[in-house]
Amino acid sequence: MKCFFPVLSCLAVLGVVSAQRHVAVQEGPLYRTEGSHITIWCNVSGYQGPSEQNFQWSIYLPSAPEREVQIVSTVDSSFPYAIYTQRVRGGKIYVERVQGNSALLHITDLQARDAGEYECHTPNTDERYFGSYSAKMNLVVIPDTLQTTAVPQTLHKVEQDPLELMCEVATETLQHSHLSVAWLRQRGGEKPAEVISLSRDFVLRSSSEYAQRQSLGEVRLDKLGSTTFRLTVFHLQPSDQGEFYCEAAEWIQDPDGSWYAMTRKRSEGTVVNVQPTDKEFTVRLETEKRLYTVGEQVEFRCILEAQNVPDRYFAVSWAFNSSLIASMGPNAVPVLNSEFAHREARGQLKVAKESDGVFVLKIYHLRQEDSGKYNCRVTEREKTVTGEFIDKESKRPKNIPIIVLPIKSSISVEVTSNASVILEGENLHFSCSIRTAGRPQGRFSVVWQLVDRQNRRSNIMWLDRDGTVQPGASYWERSSFGGVQMEQVQPNSFSLGVFNSRKEDEGQYECHVTEWVRAVDGEWQIVGERRASTPISITALETGFAVTAISRTPGVTYSDSFDLQCIIKPHYPARVPVSVTWRFQLVGTLEFHDLVTFTRDGGVQWGDRSSSFRTRTAIEKAESSNNVRLSISRASDTEAGKYQCVAELWRRNYNNTWTRLAERTSNLLEIRVLQPVTKLQVSKSKRTLTLVENRPIQLSCSVKSQTSQNSHFAVLWYVHKPSDADGKLILKTTHSSAFEYGTYAEEEGLRARLQFERHVSGGLFSLTVQRAEVSDSGSYYCHVEEWLLSPNYAWYKLAEEVSGRTEVTVKQPDSRLRLSQAQGNLSVLETQQVQLECVVLNRTSAASQLVVEWFVWKPNHPERETVARLSREATFHYGEQAAKNNLKGRLHLESPSPGVYRLFIQNVAVQDSGTYSCRVEEWLPSPSGVWYKRAEDTAGQMAVTIMRPDAALQVDTVVPNATVSEKAAFQLDCSIVSRSSQDSRFAVAWYSLRTKAGGERDGPGLGEREEEGDDEEEGEEGEDPTERTALLSVGPDAVFGPEGSPWEGRLRFQRLSPLLYRLTVLQASPQDTGNYSCRVEEWLPSPQKEWYRLTEEESAPIGIRVLDTSSTLQSIICSNDALFYFVFFYPFPIFGILVITILLVRFKSRSSSKNPDGKNGVPLLWIKEPHLNYSPTCLEPPVLSIHPGAID
Repeated sequence: MKCFFPVLSCLAVLGVVSAQRHVAVQEGPLYRTEGSHITIWCNVSGYQGPSEQNFQWSIYLPSAPEREVQIVSTVDSSFPYAIYTQRVRGGKIYVERVQGNSALLHITDLQARDAGEYECHTPNTDERYFGSYSAKMNLVVIPDTLQTTAVPQTLHKVEQDPLELMCEVATETLQHSHLSVAWLRQRGGEKPAEVISLSRDFVLRSSSEYAQRQSLGEVRLDKLGSTTFRLTVFHLQPSDQGEFYCEAAEWIQDPDGSWYAMTRKRSEGTVVNVQPTDKEFTVRLETEKRLYTVGEQVEFRCILEAQNVPDRYFAVSWAFNSSLIASMGPNAVPVLNSEFAHREARGQLKVAKESDGVFVLKIYHLRQEDSGKYNCRVTEREKTVTGEFIDKESKRPKNIPIIVLPIKSSISVEVTSNASVILEGENLHFSCSIRTAGRPQGRFSVVWQLVDRQNRRSNIMWLDRDGTVQPGASYWERSSFGGVQMEQVQPNSFSLGVFNSRKEDEGQYECHVTEWVRAVDGEWQIVGERRASTPISITALETGFAVTAISRTPGVTYSDSFDLQCIIKPHYPARVPVSVTWRFQLVGTLEFHDLVTFTRDGGVQWGDRSSSFRTRTAIEKAESSNNVRLSISRASDTEAGKYQCVAELWRRNYNNTWTRLAERTSNLLEIRVLQPVTKLQVSKSKRTLTLVENRPIQLSCSVKSQTSQNSHFAVLWYVHKPSDADGKLILKTTHSSAFEYGTYAEEEGLRARLQFERHVSGGLFSLTVQRAEVSDSGSYYCHVEEWLLSPNYAWYKLAEEVSGRTEVTVKQPDSRLRLSQAQGNLSVLETQQVQLECVVLNRTSAASQLVVEWFVWKPNHPERETVARLSREATFHYGEQAAKNNLKGRLHLESPSPGVYRLFIQNVAVQDSGTYSCRVEEWLPSPSGVWYKRAEDTAGQMAVTIMRPDAALQVDTVVPNATVSEKAAFQLDCSIVSRSSQDSRFAVAWYSLRTKAGGERDGPGLGEREEEGDDEEEGEEGEDPTERTALLSVGPDAVFGPEGSPWEGRLRFQRLSPLLYRLTVLQASPQDTGNYSCRVEEWLPSPQKEWYRLTEEESAPIGIRVLDTSSTLQSIICSNDALFYFVFFYPFPIFGILVITILLVRFKSRSSSKNPDGKNGVPLLWIKEPHLNYSPTCLEPPVLSIHPGAID
């Protein structure tokens, strides 16, 4: 455990640096005894994810080293195997989390079967597997063979009797181990006190209670033989009473170097009773140590141990080297001799009684002459009847000698500097560190000195013990300017700074430290001196100072540039200035004159005779060195001659004055200025150029090489016809870029079609003849003249050369019009959009104009018809087919890119089906500006089929089979589960399904047959035994059909939602018993807003059973016609007439301003006049409902 946390911190640092997971476990093998409590640490570092990691412990038993046996986990309670489950649940095996990334495995009662190889595993929390996720160690379980035995007994002793006890300690461990043995005393409920012990390192020690007696030899521990340990207490005291026992521990050293107590055993105890004597007393003298230093404090304690001390009289005297210091009677008043009385008066000594049994002698400031033997004597006195004291027994302990050493300095001094070798002018920083063996006793005075090469010593600065800093005599002025500074950085650290060093600052820098302490009389005295030094070597600035002039271009051409460099060596830092002067001697003269000077402060000064250089000369000083470059451009004869540079080295003094240290002159550089040699070369390559009429003729004239980058060129362009002997001048451009047209350009009218261009590169010239004609064919070439500007700003022709020829042939363009011939089939639904694409893959000219025309072939119609046409002026025209099929509002043309034309037919209908294609005409302009048709082509065909949507109508019934009472109402729901389109409408009809019997209808009152389509359907289903009778039908236009005769007046229609229809049959009778169904037709609008039937679907049959009830009071009352008509019949016609009148008035007033149809022109489904339903055979009130058939 002692190395556990340092290892954790080290591994944590390594984990951060390596950035990968690392699992570490306590190093093995570990040897532990059976029955002991063991801990094994494990930690993980370098992981990602949460800071709190989980740990899982497993073991590989020696009997099966390849099989993992799981023990305990911090994350999974079901992790342990069965052999460990009970111990884990019982807390005998558990994991203690020390930190988020470290844990301890605890096994409280170690067993022999726990030996094996332990593995600590950490589940992965990283983004990827990287590193180690487990670590292993070995645990060896050995038998506990330690035995500690002693004879249990009870001893009765008298004060001052000796005590001797034996203890047997033995072990049979095969491994190398150490034993520790301790004797302890237990008294009542007090904590056991250690009498004496022998550690595993064979060191004897005692607790504070027995330490003094052990040092005096009163308590001993002896080993007799190999296993016997004897405790001896020579003079028992009453405080020794209690139970004595010995305790032994067996220690083993782990692989990490730490010692571990494998087991501890204690023996049985011996009870010791100590009987004190009545008049006996003992005296003991104690002090903290025996070796002191002058100025320290010493305390002697004279301890009296006796019975009933407060009731007895004792006198104490103190002696030093057998000379009396002081005496103290029973009244506790001290009497000192003359010498010690004087020190006691000054507070340097004290004699006092601390308690009844403790007497103290204190010397606060020891002197060296206080070394010697000290003792105390205790005399018991008896008080007589007369009050006088009679001395009786007197005792004194052994003398205690002390040694008072003089104060000696324990300091050491170390001097460090920022550098040992520096360049003159750099700063020096020194640090003087003082180290003390103990706590500093006084103050320090520090002196910095310099010992030069002649071994002369001079004080630089010093700091006295009061903290005052003073410079030396030779450094006084320099210190006043801040050139030398001294500072106390810390109590034991002093610094010296020497700024802007000079050569004379070279030498040995010494720090002289004096330690001062205050004496007893208050005066300061020196207790020691130490010094340390460090050598400093300073290189003079002028050492190796040299200057060299160089040039890479000793010979240059007119108008060229050349550089001269003045190289300063060695390389000086920026703080060391160097002034550089360039000097010049013209060719044919004997004297030098200054051109320019780069001063030490970075300024530039021109010489008196440098006016001709100023506009063409640049001077530059390198930032990283003192090198100076002189750059001269546009060289001429006036710059030819000899050059030389002169460098001066300067140093800045501490008082801000400057001193010139050295001057150096470079070698001579001779620069020659020569006239240029022509390098003009014009491309001689021949070309053949064939192009189409109306395209530009591009001619180029390339200068492959030129004499100078500043060369100007005059270019003359010629054309040679086969009929002509010489070429004719077309155009001339002078070196000053002036244009002159030749006779050929004037005669042929080329001025408006010529374009001359000089490219950025400067050596490439081009002539373009726009809108070429056949007559422009011929052989073209250029004539180039090279011109240069002399240093005196005068232009002169240096050379001329003729280029190779370009044979040009102009012809009319070939037809390259080509359309995409891709064919395809396209099927789309009605109301959607069709895209017809016409792609021009190639055309004769980019300047051509196109005419695009679309055709269609209708089924069973052999002739094609024009759909639309786009003229070359981009005007869109409709064809005859657009008028027939109402396409004008549905056609849309767009061209997303050149050569791509798309015709969109929107809201397509079935009649739009057919085969479509496009035809393209290409028109070109002639050189005279007249347009003519050059080519035409027809694209591939696209077969377009327009389809109506697939039927998706599904009908289901919501109401299951039902049983109702007579006169009650029942509901027939018709639910549409799915539809083909959101724009569809529905026609709904309800039917009564009855089985035919002998060709006759089953059931009275059901005589009507289905109308129109229903009759046709029955004809087709001639063999269907089911007879259908229509109750009610509602068309897609929300128009109601007639009600079936058996149910007339008893039907109520409701549309609960767009997909749910309900028919309620009122006043049910037994004849209504049977099966019912609903049939739904789905209607869709065509693109021309005409409705057509898409499909139809019939629901599953609904079984309705009506119960026949017997005559009741209700039927009796209803059977009395006079009473019934009086109560129920007469009021309702009157009420109905009033309601009808009101509705007719409102209807007529609204019909003048609104269409009687519903929303979007659809007739209202159920906004009808109210209808009164009543039954003359029941007492139920009449039903007021809105239903079809109320208004014809």
